[in-house]
Amino acid sequence: MAMTEYADVIVVGAGPGGAATAHYLAQNGIDVLVFEKATFPRDKICGDGLTPRAVGELIRMGLSLPEEDGWVRNYGVRAYGAGRMIEVPWPELASMPAWGSANRRIDFDQMLISHAIASGARVREAVTVTGPIIHEKSGRVIGVKARSTHDRKQEMTFCARFVVDAGGVAARLATSVGREKDMKRPMGVAYRTYFESPLAHTDMMESWLELWAGKPGHSEQLPGYAWAFAVGDGLINVGLGSLSSTAKPSGIDHRKVFQQWLDNTPEEWQMNADTQRGQIRGAALPMAFNRKPHYARGLALVGDAGGMVSPFNGEGIGPALVAGRLVADAIAQALAHATLGQQDRVMAEYPRKLTAELGGYYTLGRIFAALIERPEIMHLCVRYGLPRPTLMTLVMKLLSDSYDRHDGDWMDRLITALTKVVPQA
Repeated sequence: MAMTEYADVIVVGAGPGGAATAHYLAQNGIDVLVFEKATFPRDKICGDGLTPRAVGELIRMGLSLPEEDGWVRNYGVRAYGAGRMIEVPWPELASMPAWGSANRRIDFDQMLISHAIASGARVREAVTVTGPIIHEKSGRVIGVKARSTHDRKQEMTFCARFVVDAGGVAARLATSVGREKDMKRPMGVAYRTYFESPLAHTDMMESWLELWAGKPGHSEQLPGYAWAFAVGDGLINVGLGSLSSTAKPSGIDHRKVFQQWLDNTPEEWQMNADTQRGQIRGAALPMAFNRKPHYARGLALVGDAGGMVSPFNGEGIGPALVAGRLVADAIAQALAHATLGQQDRVMAEYPRKLTAELGGYYTLGRIFAALIERPEIMHLCVRYGLPRPTLMTLVMKLLSDSYDRHDGDWMDRLITALTKVVPQA
């Protein structure tokens, strides 16, 4: 029979949320063991683009994202819709840089987990966690069962004082203990591919707020929105996102919609079969805290496992990095206490702080999702909003979570006030 291994904390999943959690724990001298079912370098769908808030979190981790290492900076959003175009630069804020960045996930995730290892985290690749180990009397999660991804014959057991599920949208540990997703929360879908294109030289993130099956304004309006941004090496990430106010299947053929839109992009963008690099791939985006509680009985949720994708823009990396920082701080404080009751009282700070940071913002996002999932409403918003630069600056701050929660201008104060008057997600 295989021996049981021990660690202070087990983290399942070595994506951005898991890597951030491991980094901060290891920095505190905590023995943290990370399991990743794949082997690095490995790719993930979407997630190449980073908003200024996400960049700020990476800087806090000690990562400067130098351009000479392949990081491509962008300085705002160029939005198209209703026959118009507007450029909105990233705002100057004390809490984050005035630039976003991009790099392919295959490189980004490798960098993040290497940073966690350098901080002292232990990482086991090609290990698939199959389920939690639950204490018979207390119902507390005290470890995990796992198998080699390549040789699934022998089961291994690992025990820890806390377990963090950062395993993505599947949330295997969370579902094993009965934490099901809330079907009334928004769910996004994103598809992306890469092209060699002249747009690779732009220093803005391109965003199309309306999609058309043919000539804009004279053909069927398609559901969703599209984007393109440079990721280095002459490539752009091009994608389509669609948002539903609930988790019920929309019935939309997203791959078909994406291809329809691509077929009608201007020739000079060179987004065609000859310049495409890689397949069109898609993923579900669990949003607005659609799986709770984020901590209970020894198990914490981080990133997609806790439904932390923003309903405003489909970004999951920034919120996952925030959650990794907050949960690591809570665990470090909890481990300084002797009893499980005391530890759990300390750990209750994690969901409280997470809700304070993102709860009201995500409630606004749910309202936003209910509006824009209808193309006709989206068209009206774009038609009357895009010609008004001040309004669009406010909207872009809201959509990208690029507002100062504690200071800033009147727009920042307005958004902050709105997040406080609505119920917390």
